[in-house]
Amino acid sequence: MPLLIGVPAETVPGERRLSIVPDVVKRYIGLGAQVMMESGAGQPAHYRDESFSDVKMAASGDEVASAADVVFCVQPPSPERIAAMREGAVLIGMLQPWSDAERVKLLQEKRITSFAMELLPRISRAQSMDVLSSQGAVSGYECALIAADHSPKFFPMLTYAAGTIRPAKVLVIGAGVAGLQAIATARRIGAMVEAYDVRPETREQIESLGAKFVDTGVSAAGTGGYARELTDEEKAKQAERLAKAVAQCDALITTAAIPGKRAPKIITADMVARMKPGAVVVDMAAETGGNVEGTVAGEKTWINDVLVIGPTHIPSRMPVHASEMIAKNLFNFLSPFIEDGALALDWEDEVIKGACLTHQGEVRHAGVSQVLGIVTETEVA
Repeated sequence: MPLLIGVPAETVPGERRLSIVPDVVKRYIGLGAQVMMESGAGQPAHYRDESFSDVKMAASGDEVASAADVVFCVQPPSPERIAAMREGAVLIGMLQPWSDAERVKLLQEKRITSFAMELLPRISRAQSMDVLSSQGAVSGYECALIAADHSPKFFPMLTYAAGTIRPAKVLVIGAGVAGLQAIATARRIGAMVEAYDVRPETREQIESLGAKFVDTGVSAAGTGGYARELTDEEKAKQAERLAKAVAQCDALITTAAIPGKRAPKIITADMVARMKPGAVVVDMAAETGGNVEGTVAGEKTWINDVLVIGPTHIPSRMPVHASEMIAKNLFNFLSPFIEDGALALDWEDEVIKGACLTHQGEVRHAGVSQVLGIVTETEVA
């Protein structure tokens, strides 16, 4: 029997993305695989069932999960969906591996081979599979638009009959993929942009986009392309110099995140209090605690005369392209291991080993098992 890839509808409220799109379906079929999808799964992302002419439609997500050899997901599946999967099946998606020990234990009990795309090793070959980067680009773009939409000022310079309006000043905190996209989008709209990141190597990237780098004198270069946590002394020095830039901006966009941990608090209540009347704050990290003191996930909060926005499900605001990006990331991850319509995982492959969360009843990622306190006989870092 050829490999059957299953795509049930997402069950998390507010999630509109889809893990497969029609063009990518054709590529799987070209490899000899088959695809089954829950009817209506693509509707939130504006993909109709008739767009998937080569896909077998099922009445429910559990029907898909119970039949498929490989199940795709955007958000982690519910316990009921995991229970419906066949023992030994493969689950691939953004599984938030550090967030729920019970979910990981259930994957163990069902002997499901699960790959969390957040665990991909930071190597060149994995860039085309990097879901965090593709969705970070969507989030950065959307956060710049949210800031512009809520600002009481024009972002671009505007000349009119009675004079000239100066462009708004935007400050972006964090220069990862999301931060760089926020910088680029704010610049395209016409704002003056400054940006800050604790990793000094980002200065060149920030300046290449036409923004000014805010130098606080603090470096937190870490491993794997991520920043390390700062010491208390470094945090104080950072806050002092950063506060001056925050006080001068019209819009603040924060994008700092540490995988598997709560978002670092970078902007204090005192910094917010010193911002201009009418200033806007968009905290992209709201779902993991926020970078800004006073952020409420999913809410718009007025703090004095400053609007603090904590958007959630940000990539779902642009589900068509976000879904296309995820679908291609997952294809690039799985397709090298489809041979003659069958799945042949290579456990010596660096990408397979690095992204594996559970396999044969064990947690295969040492970092996750340590964080969750799950001990298994075999752990692969």
